[in-house]
Amino acid sequence: MIERLPFRYLVPLALLALVAGACAWEPAHWSLWVLVPALVLAVWDFFQSDHTLRRNYPLLARIRWLMEDLRPFAQAYIVEDDLEGRPFSHQARSLVYARAKGDLDKHPMGTELDVYSDEYEWVGHSIAPTSDVAEEWRVTVGEGSCAKPYSSSLLNISAMSFGSLSARAIEALNMGARLGNFAHNTGEGSISRYHRAPGGDLIWELGSGYFGARRDDGRFDPDKFRDNAASDQVKMIELKLSQGAKPGHGGVLPGAKVTKEIAEARGVPQGQDVNSPAAHPEFDTPIELLEFVTRLRELSGGKPTGIKLCVGQPHEIFALGKAMLETGMHPDFITVDGAEGGTGAAPLELSNSVGMPLREGQIFVRNMLVGTGLKHKVKIATSGKIHSGAQMAKSFALGADWCNAARPFMFSLGCVQSMNCHKGTCPTGIATQEEWRQRGLVIEDKAPRVARFQRQTLHSLREITIAMGLQTPWEMKPLDMRERINGARSDAFDKIYYFAEEGVLLDRPETTPLARHWEAARANSFRRGG
Repeated sequence: MIERLPFRYLVPLALLALVAGACAWEPAHWSLWVLVPALVLAVWDFFQSDHTLRRNYPLLARIRWLMEDLRPFAQAYIVEDDLEGRPFSHQARSLVYARAKGDLDKHPMGTELDVYSDEYEWVGHSIAPTSDVAEEWRVTVGEGSCAKPYSSSLLNISAMSFGSLSARAIEALNMGARLGNFAHNTGEGSISRYHRAPGGDLIWELGSGYFGARRDDGRFDPDKFRDNAASDQVKMIELKLSQGAKPGHGGVLPGAKVTKEIAEARGVPQGQDVNSPAAHPEFDTPIELLEFVTRLRELSGGKPTGIKLCVGQPHEIFALGKAMLETGMHPDFITVDGAEGGTGAAPLELSNSVGMPLREGQIFVRNMLVGTGLKHKVKIATSGKIHSGAQMAKSFALGADWCNAARPFMFSLGCVQSMNCHKGTCPTGIATQEEWRQRGLVIEDKAPRVARFQRQTLHSLREITIAMGLQTPWEMKPLDMRERINGARSDAFDKIYYFAEEGVLLDRPETTPLARHWEAARANSFRRGG
């Protein structure tokens, strides 16, 4: 009889026999507290019909769940070497942790990179390093076009919303921004009480949901926008068109996640689903986009107003250029977000297969602005895995005016890259709304770490600038950066990528590799022409 029973029958029967034996031998034995719950679980698994493995292997199959939960930690702490972790390597995270804590951030024994593989690229240093450079650089945004231009740090906190991040994480980030005199981007979830409490500078990001400036039907409310933008804490406005981790993708925030505080910040009903459409309902064309940007600048009282995007179709970037030339209107800055950028949750296909990486995207935006002669009016900010002075230097060499970082600032708060952001079960209390998980995040301890990481990273950028023999990072050029093509050959960036000359798109676009994109671009439509 027993030989004919499937294996899955034997587990609950064996557990039942063990419980019966324990009861007969010693009713008060401690094993009852283990075996009885185990038997209940086994019987439940045996009769349920949702999971095949649990039905065939009661109780034992649950070990697989445990291993799945522990896998990210085992991978990070046991399997991976210092350079392997994704999206950030252990070496990159350790650098941020060290700088945030004020620990030694030096590295022994030389580079661990294979300098003859395509993973290696480098900055050209000078035989005659400079010695009298400024202790700190800042960039003025909106000068000449805004009543209230902003003097920005060269490294700011990139967009992360309250709701994706916890209340304590937001408050610690903003307090760190205030301590370090740099800016904190609100993310499209608008301005919460936790952004306001510490008093740090804010960049208010406005997405397609217009949170904080939204009518009941989801359209833009100019009066609400004016009221929020009037805050002295709000220094700049960023209109989000897309982001690197999920470009061109809208979303729905389920009502169950719309708590009282999130509803208050976003200006939406508590407990109701909230839609963020993929496209902005307030404009359809490049010219209409520029008109909306101009309107936001005016409603804010003359604060710098820009756009954020992940580059997708190159002709759309050049359509913006043509619209600027035709109308005379322009954003004060363009934030280029790379496809390597992060998010709390996104469809895997979009994260892996949609959107242009930061380097190529930044070069397209730079070429459009330089080629149309508009670069002196429009600043470029970059974001996408920027965690060090070296990463910043590469962006500056390609034309950036400042950089933003998101996940590295999360690391400075204590993020361990557990990959649970989308589940709301972040073990460090950063990407969760559960109060007991947030308890371990002590704002007064973490805020100085945020400021220290930013300061030490800028110090690293300054050291690189000195080593290159330059006075400012804006003097870095594509010819100062080199990249491996293969194991036997490398070349400067300007020999690998195309960099447009000033005004070339106005005079002779047909002579450039950008000709087909320029020809396809139209000021009155984002659709491809020609």
